[in-house]
Amino acid sequence: MKIVITGGAGFIGSNLAHALAQRAEVSDIRVVDDLSTGSKDNLVGAGVHLVEGSVLDGPLLDRAFRGADVIVHLAAVPSVSRSVADPLTSHHANATGTLMVLEAARRAGDVHVIAASSSSVYGANTHLPKHEELRPAPLSPYAVGKLAAESYLAAYHHCYELPVLPFRFFNVYGPRQPAGHDYAAVVPAWINAVTTGQQVLVHGDGLQSRDFTYVETVCRVLAEAVLRKVVSADPVNLAYGTRTSLGELITELEAVLGTPIEPRHLPPRPGDVRHSHAENSRLRSLFPAVEPVPLREGLERTVEWFRAQAR
Repeated sequence: MKIVITGGAGFIGSNLAHALAQRAEVSDIRVVDDLSTGSKDNLVGAGVHLVEGSVLDGPLLDRAFRGADVIVHLAAVPSVSRSVADPLTSHHANATGTLMVLEAARRAGDVHVIAASSSSVYGANTHLPKHEELRPAPLSPYAVGKLAAESYLAAYHHCYELPVLPFRFFNVYGPRQPAGHDYAAVVPAWINAVTTGQQVLVHGDGLQSRDFTYVETVCRVLAEAVLRKVVSADPVNLAYGTRTSLGELITELEAVLGTPIEPRHLPPRPGDVRHSHAENSRLRSLFPAVEPVPLREGLERTVEWFRAQAR
């Protein structure tokens, strides 16, 4: 089986590449990545072929997709706050980039496309838990781009019979997630702050909640979707219905890191949602064998990885 992972040198993509490299059914893994947020170091030992370049480059995609069985499209400019600062770059990468991937998948022979959307599409819709039939209400350019991306997947399935599967990722965390920059996700940002002697910054009152999902859990689902070629034009929440406030996350990290954390509160960031909590019956029906890694265990593994990098 020949697999292409766009954005495969990034956080989730590289973890998926390593996971798929262990599967006997997979003979060839190609990674398309412009290395704007990913790193070649993430792919060491995965045995992949790196095609360095952008998903906005049609001829490059044609070369990369030739002979592929499944494309896992993870390439994106991540971060709500980054999209607020630079909405055009976010749109080009996330919406137009997905359209380019879909067109190249058609040219390659209607290759199966699995793609990442985001829980951010629920936005201002306050209903909890978030189920896939809710009306999207994006609050940021990032969320708009992701909603456009999953809408394109559905349209290509219905208009061209392209096999697709859009996943709405919730707050994924774990090894290889970058820290130490302005747009870092909360888990790596806080672990990095504590381990380097910096102050933990909380945007808002800390009562906002998230459905944290360990990256290994996400990769188990993605691997099963790849190997079984699961198809759904409707989006699928990829999270397991947990709800953890940022204050509770600090308590968990205190226990794992073995040190007290005194956060400094800053004003809320534009575009951030207040609460995120997945309803996961659709996910469970499609992937009944996958069980999630619990939060404490995931944080322990993540902290262990960060400490190993610092040695």
